[in-house]
Amino acid sequence: VGALIVADPSIGGVCFTGSTATAQHINRSVAETGRPSAPLIAETGGLNAMIVDSTALPEQAVRDIVASSFQSAGQRCSALRMLYLQEDIADAALTMIRGAMDMLTVGDPRHLSTDVGPIIDAPAASLLNAHVGQMKSKKFPFHQTNTDQALIEGHFVAPHLFEIDSIQDLEKENFGPILHVIRYDASKLDETLKEAYSTGFGLTLGVHTRMDQRWEKIFKRAPVGNTYVNRNMTGAVVGSQPFGGMGLSGTGFKAGGPRYIYRFASEKTLTINTMASGGNTELLTLG
Repeated sequence: VGALIVADPSIGGVCFTGSTATAQHINRSVAETGRPSAPLIAETGGLNAMIVDSTALPEQAVRDIVASSFQSAGQRCSALRMLYLQEDIADAALTMIRGAMDMLTVGDPRHLSTDVGPIIDAPAASLLNAHVGQMKSKKFPFHQTNTDQALIEGHFVAPHLFEIDSIQDLEKENFGPILHVIRYDASKLDETLKEAYSTGFGLTLGVHTRMDQRWEKIFKRAPVGNTYVNRNMTGAVVGSQPFGGMGLSGTGFKAGGPRYIYRFASEKTLTINTMASGGNTELLTLG
């Protein structure tokens, strides 16, 4: 249905939320119809990162890591995919994260006891399980939440944590409850930031630190749309917290932000020479 709609010559513009690949396909489709003025407003996903340094409050950081990674079964464009833990605190933090994962209940979201529900459909669950299998085959250290065997028949994917060496170990975003962790050296923060955004994505970033100058430095240098300090990375409310990404994660101005509405408008001007009647030149602009 979407492909038919965006290829229709009567469509004046497209506002899309979804994958980067689909947004690129829509962009080509709109361009090929001969409507160069039709805007594409896209908000896509990304390999969203969180950086946790040694000054962070451990309990608060772990709470926000688990919420950002596994709430909504990780099916949020802003969800945490890449966790960078400062080497000095990595072992202790990982012990706490694994413990928190063991407390999660995977199951029917109609039950109040459920923390993690199902994946949206069978193909999506299959892709996630394939990624889990690939990570395990590469012998990356991992931890997973135990699930009820009765859930195996449904579209459920257990929350997983994998310790990897580099973001280059990932081929793409995996839209589900799978967290990847990298340890970083505090003296190499600039290199860590460069790696985190080497993929071209830039939707959300989390920072846990008690040093103002550190999050300010990260915020200024990271090419990312939304940065969250000492809190979880999901749940932005459009209108209160403008939302949108950069690079492969979006086309620019944020939903709910002061400039967003202009993306929907085309501007034209009218200039009238009234000198012959003794008046002045008038300029009229219409949005």
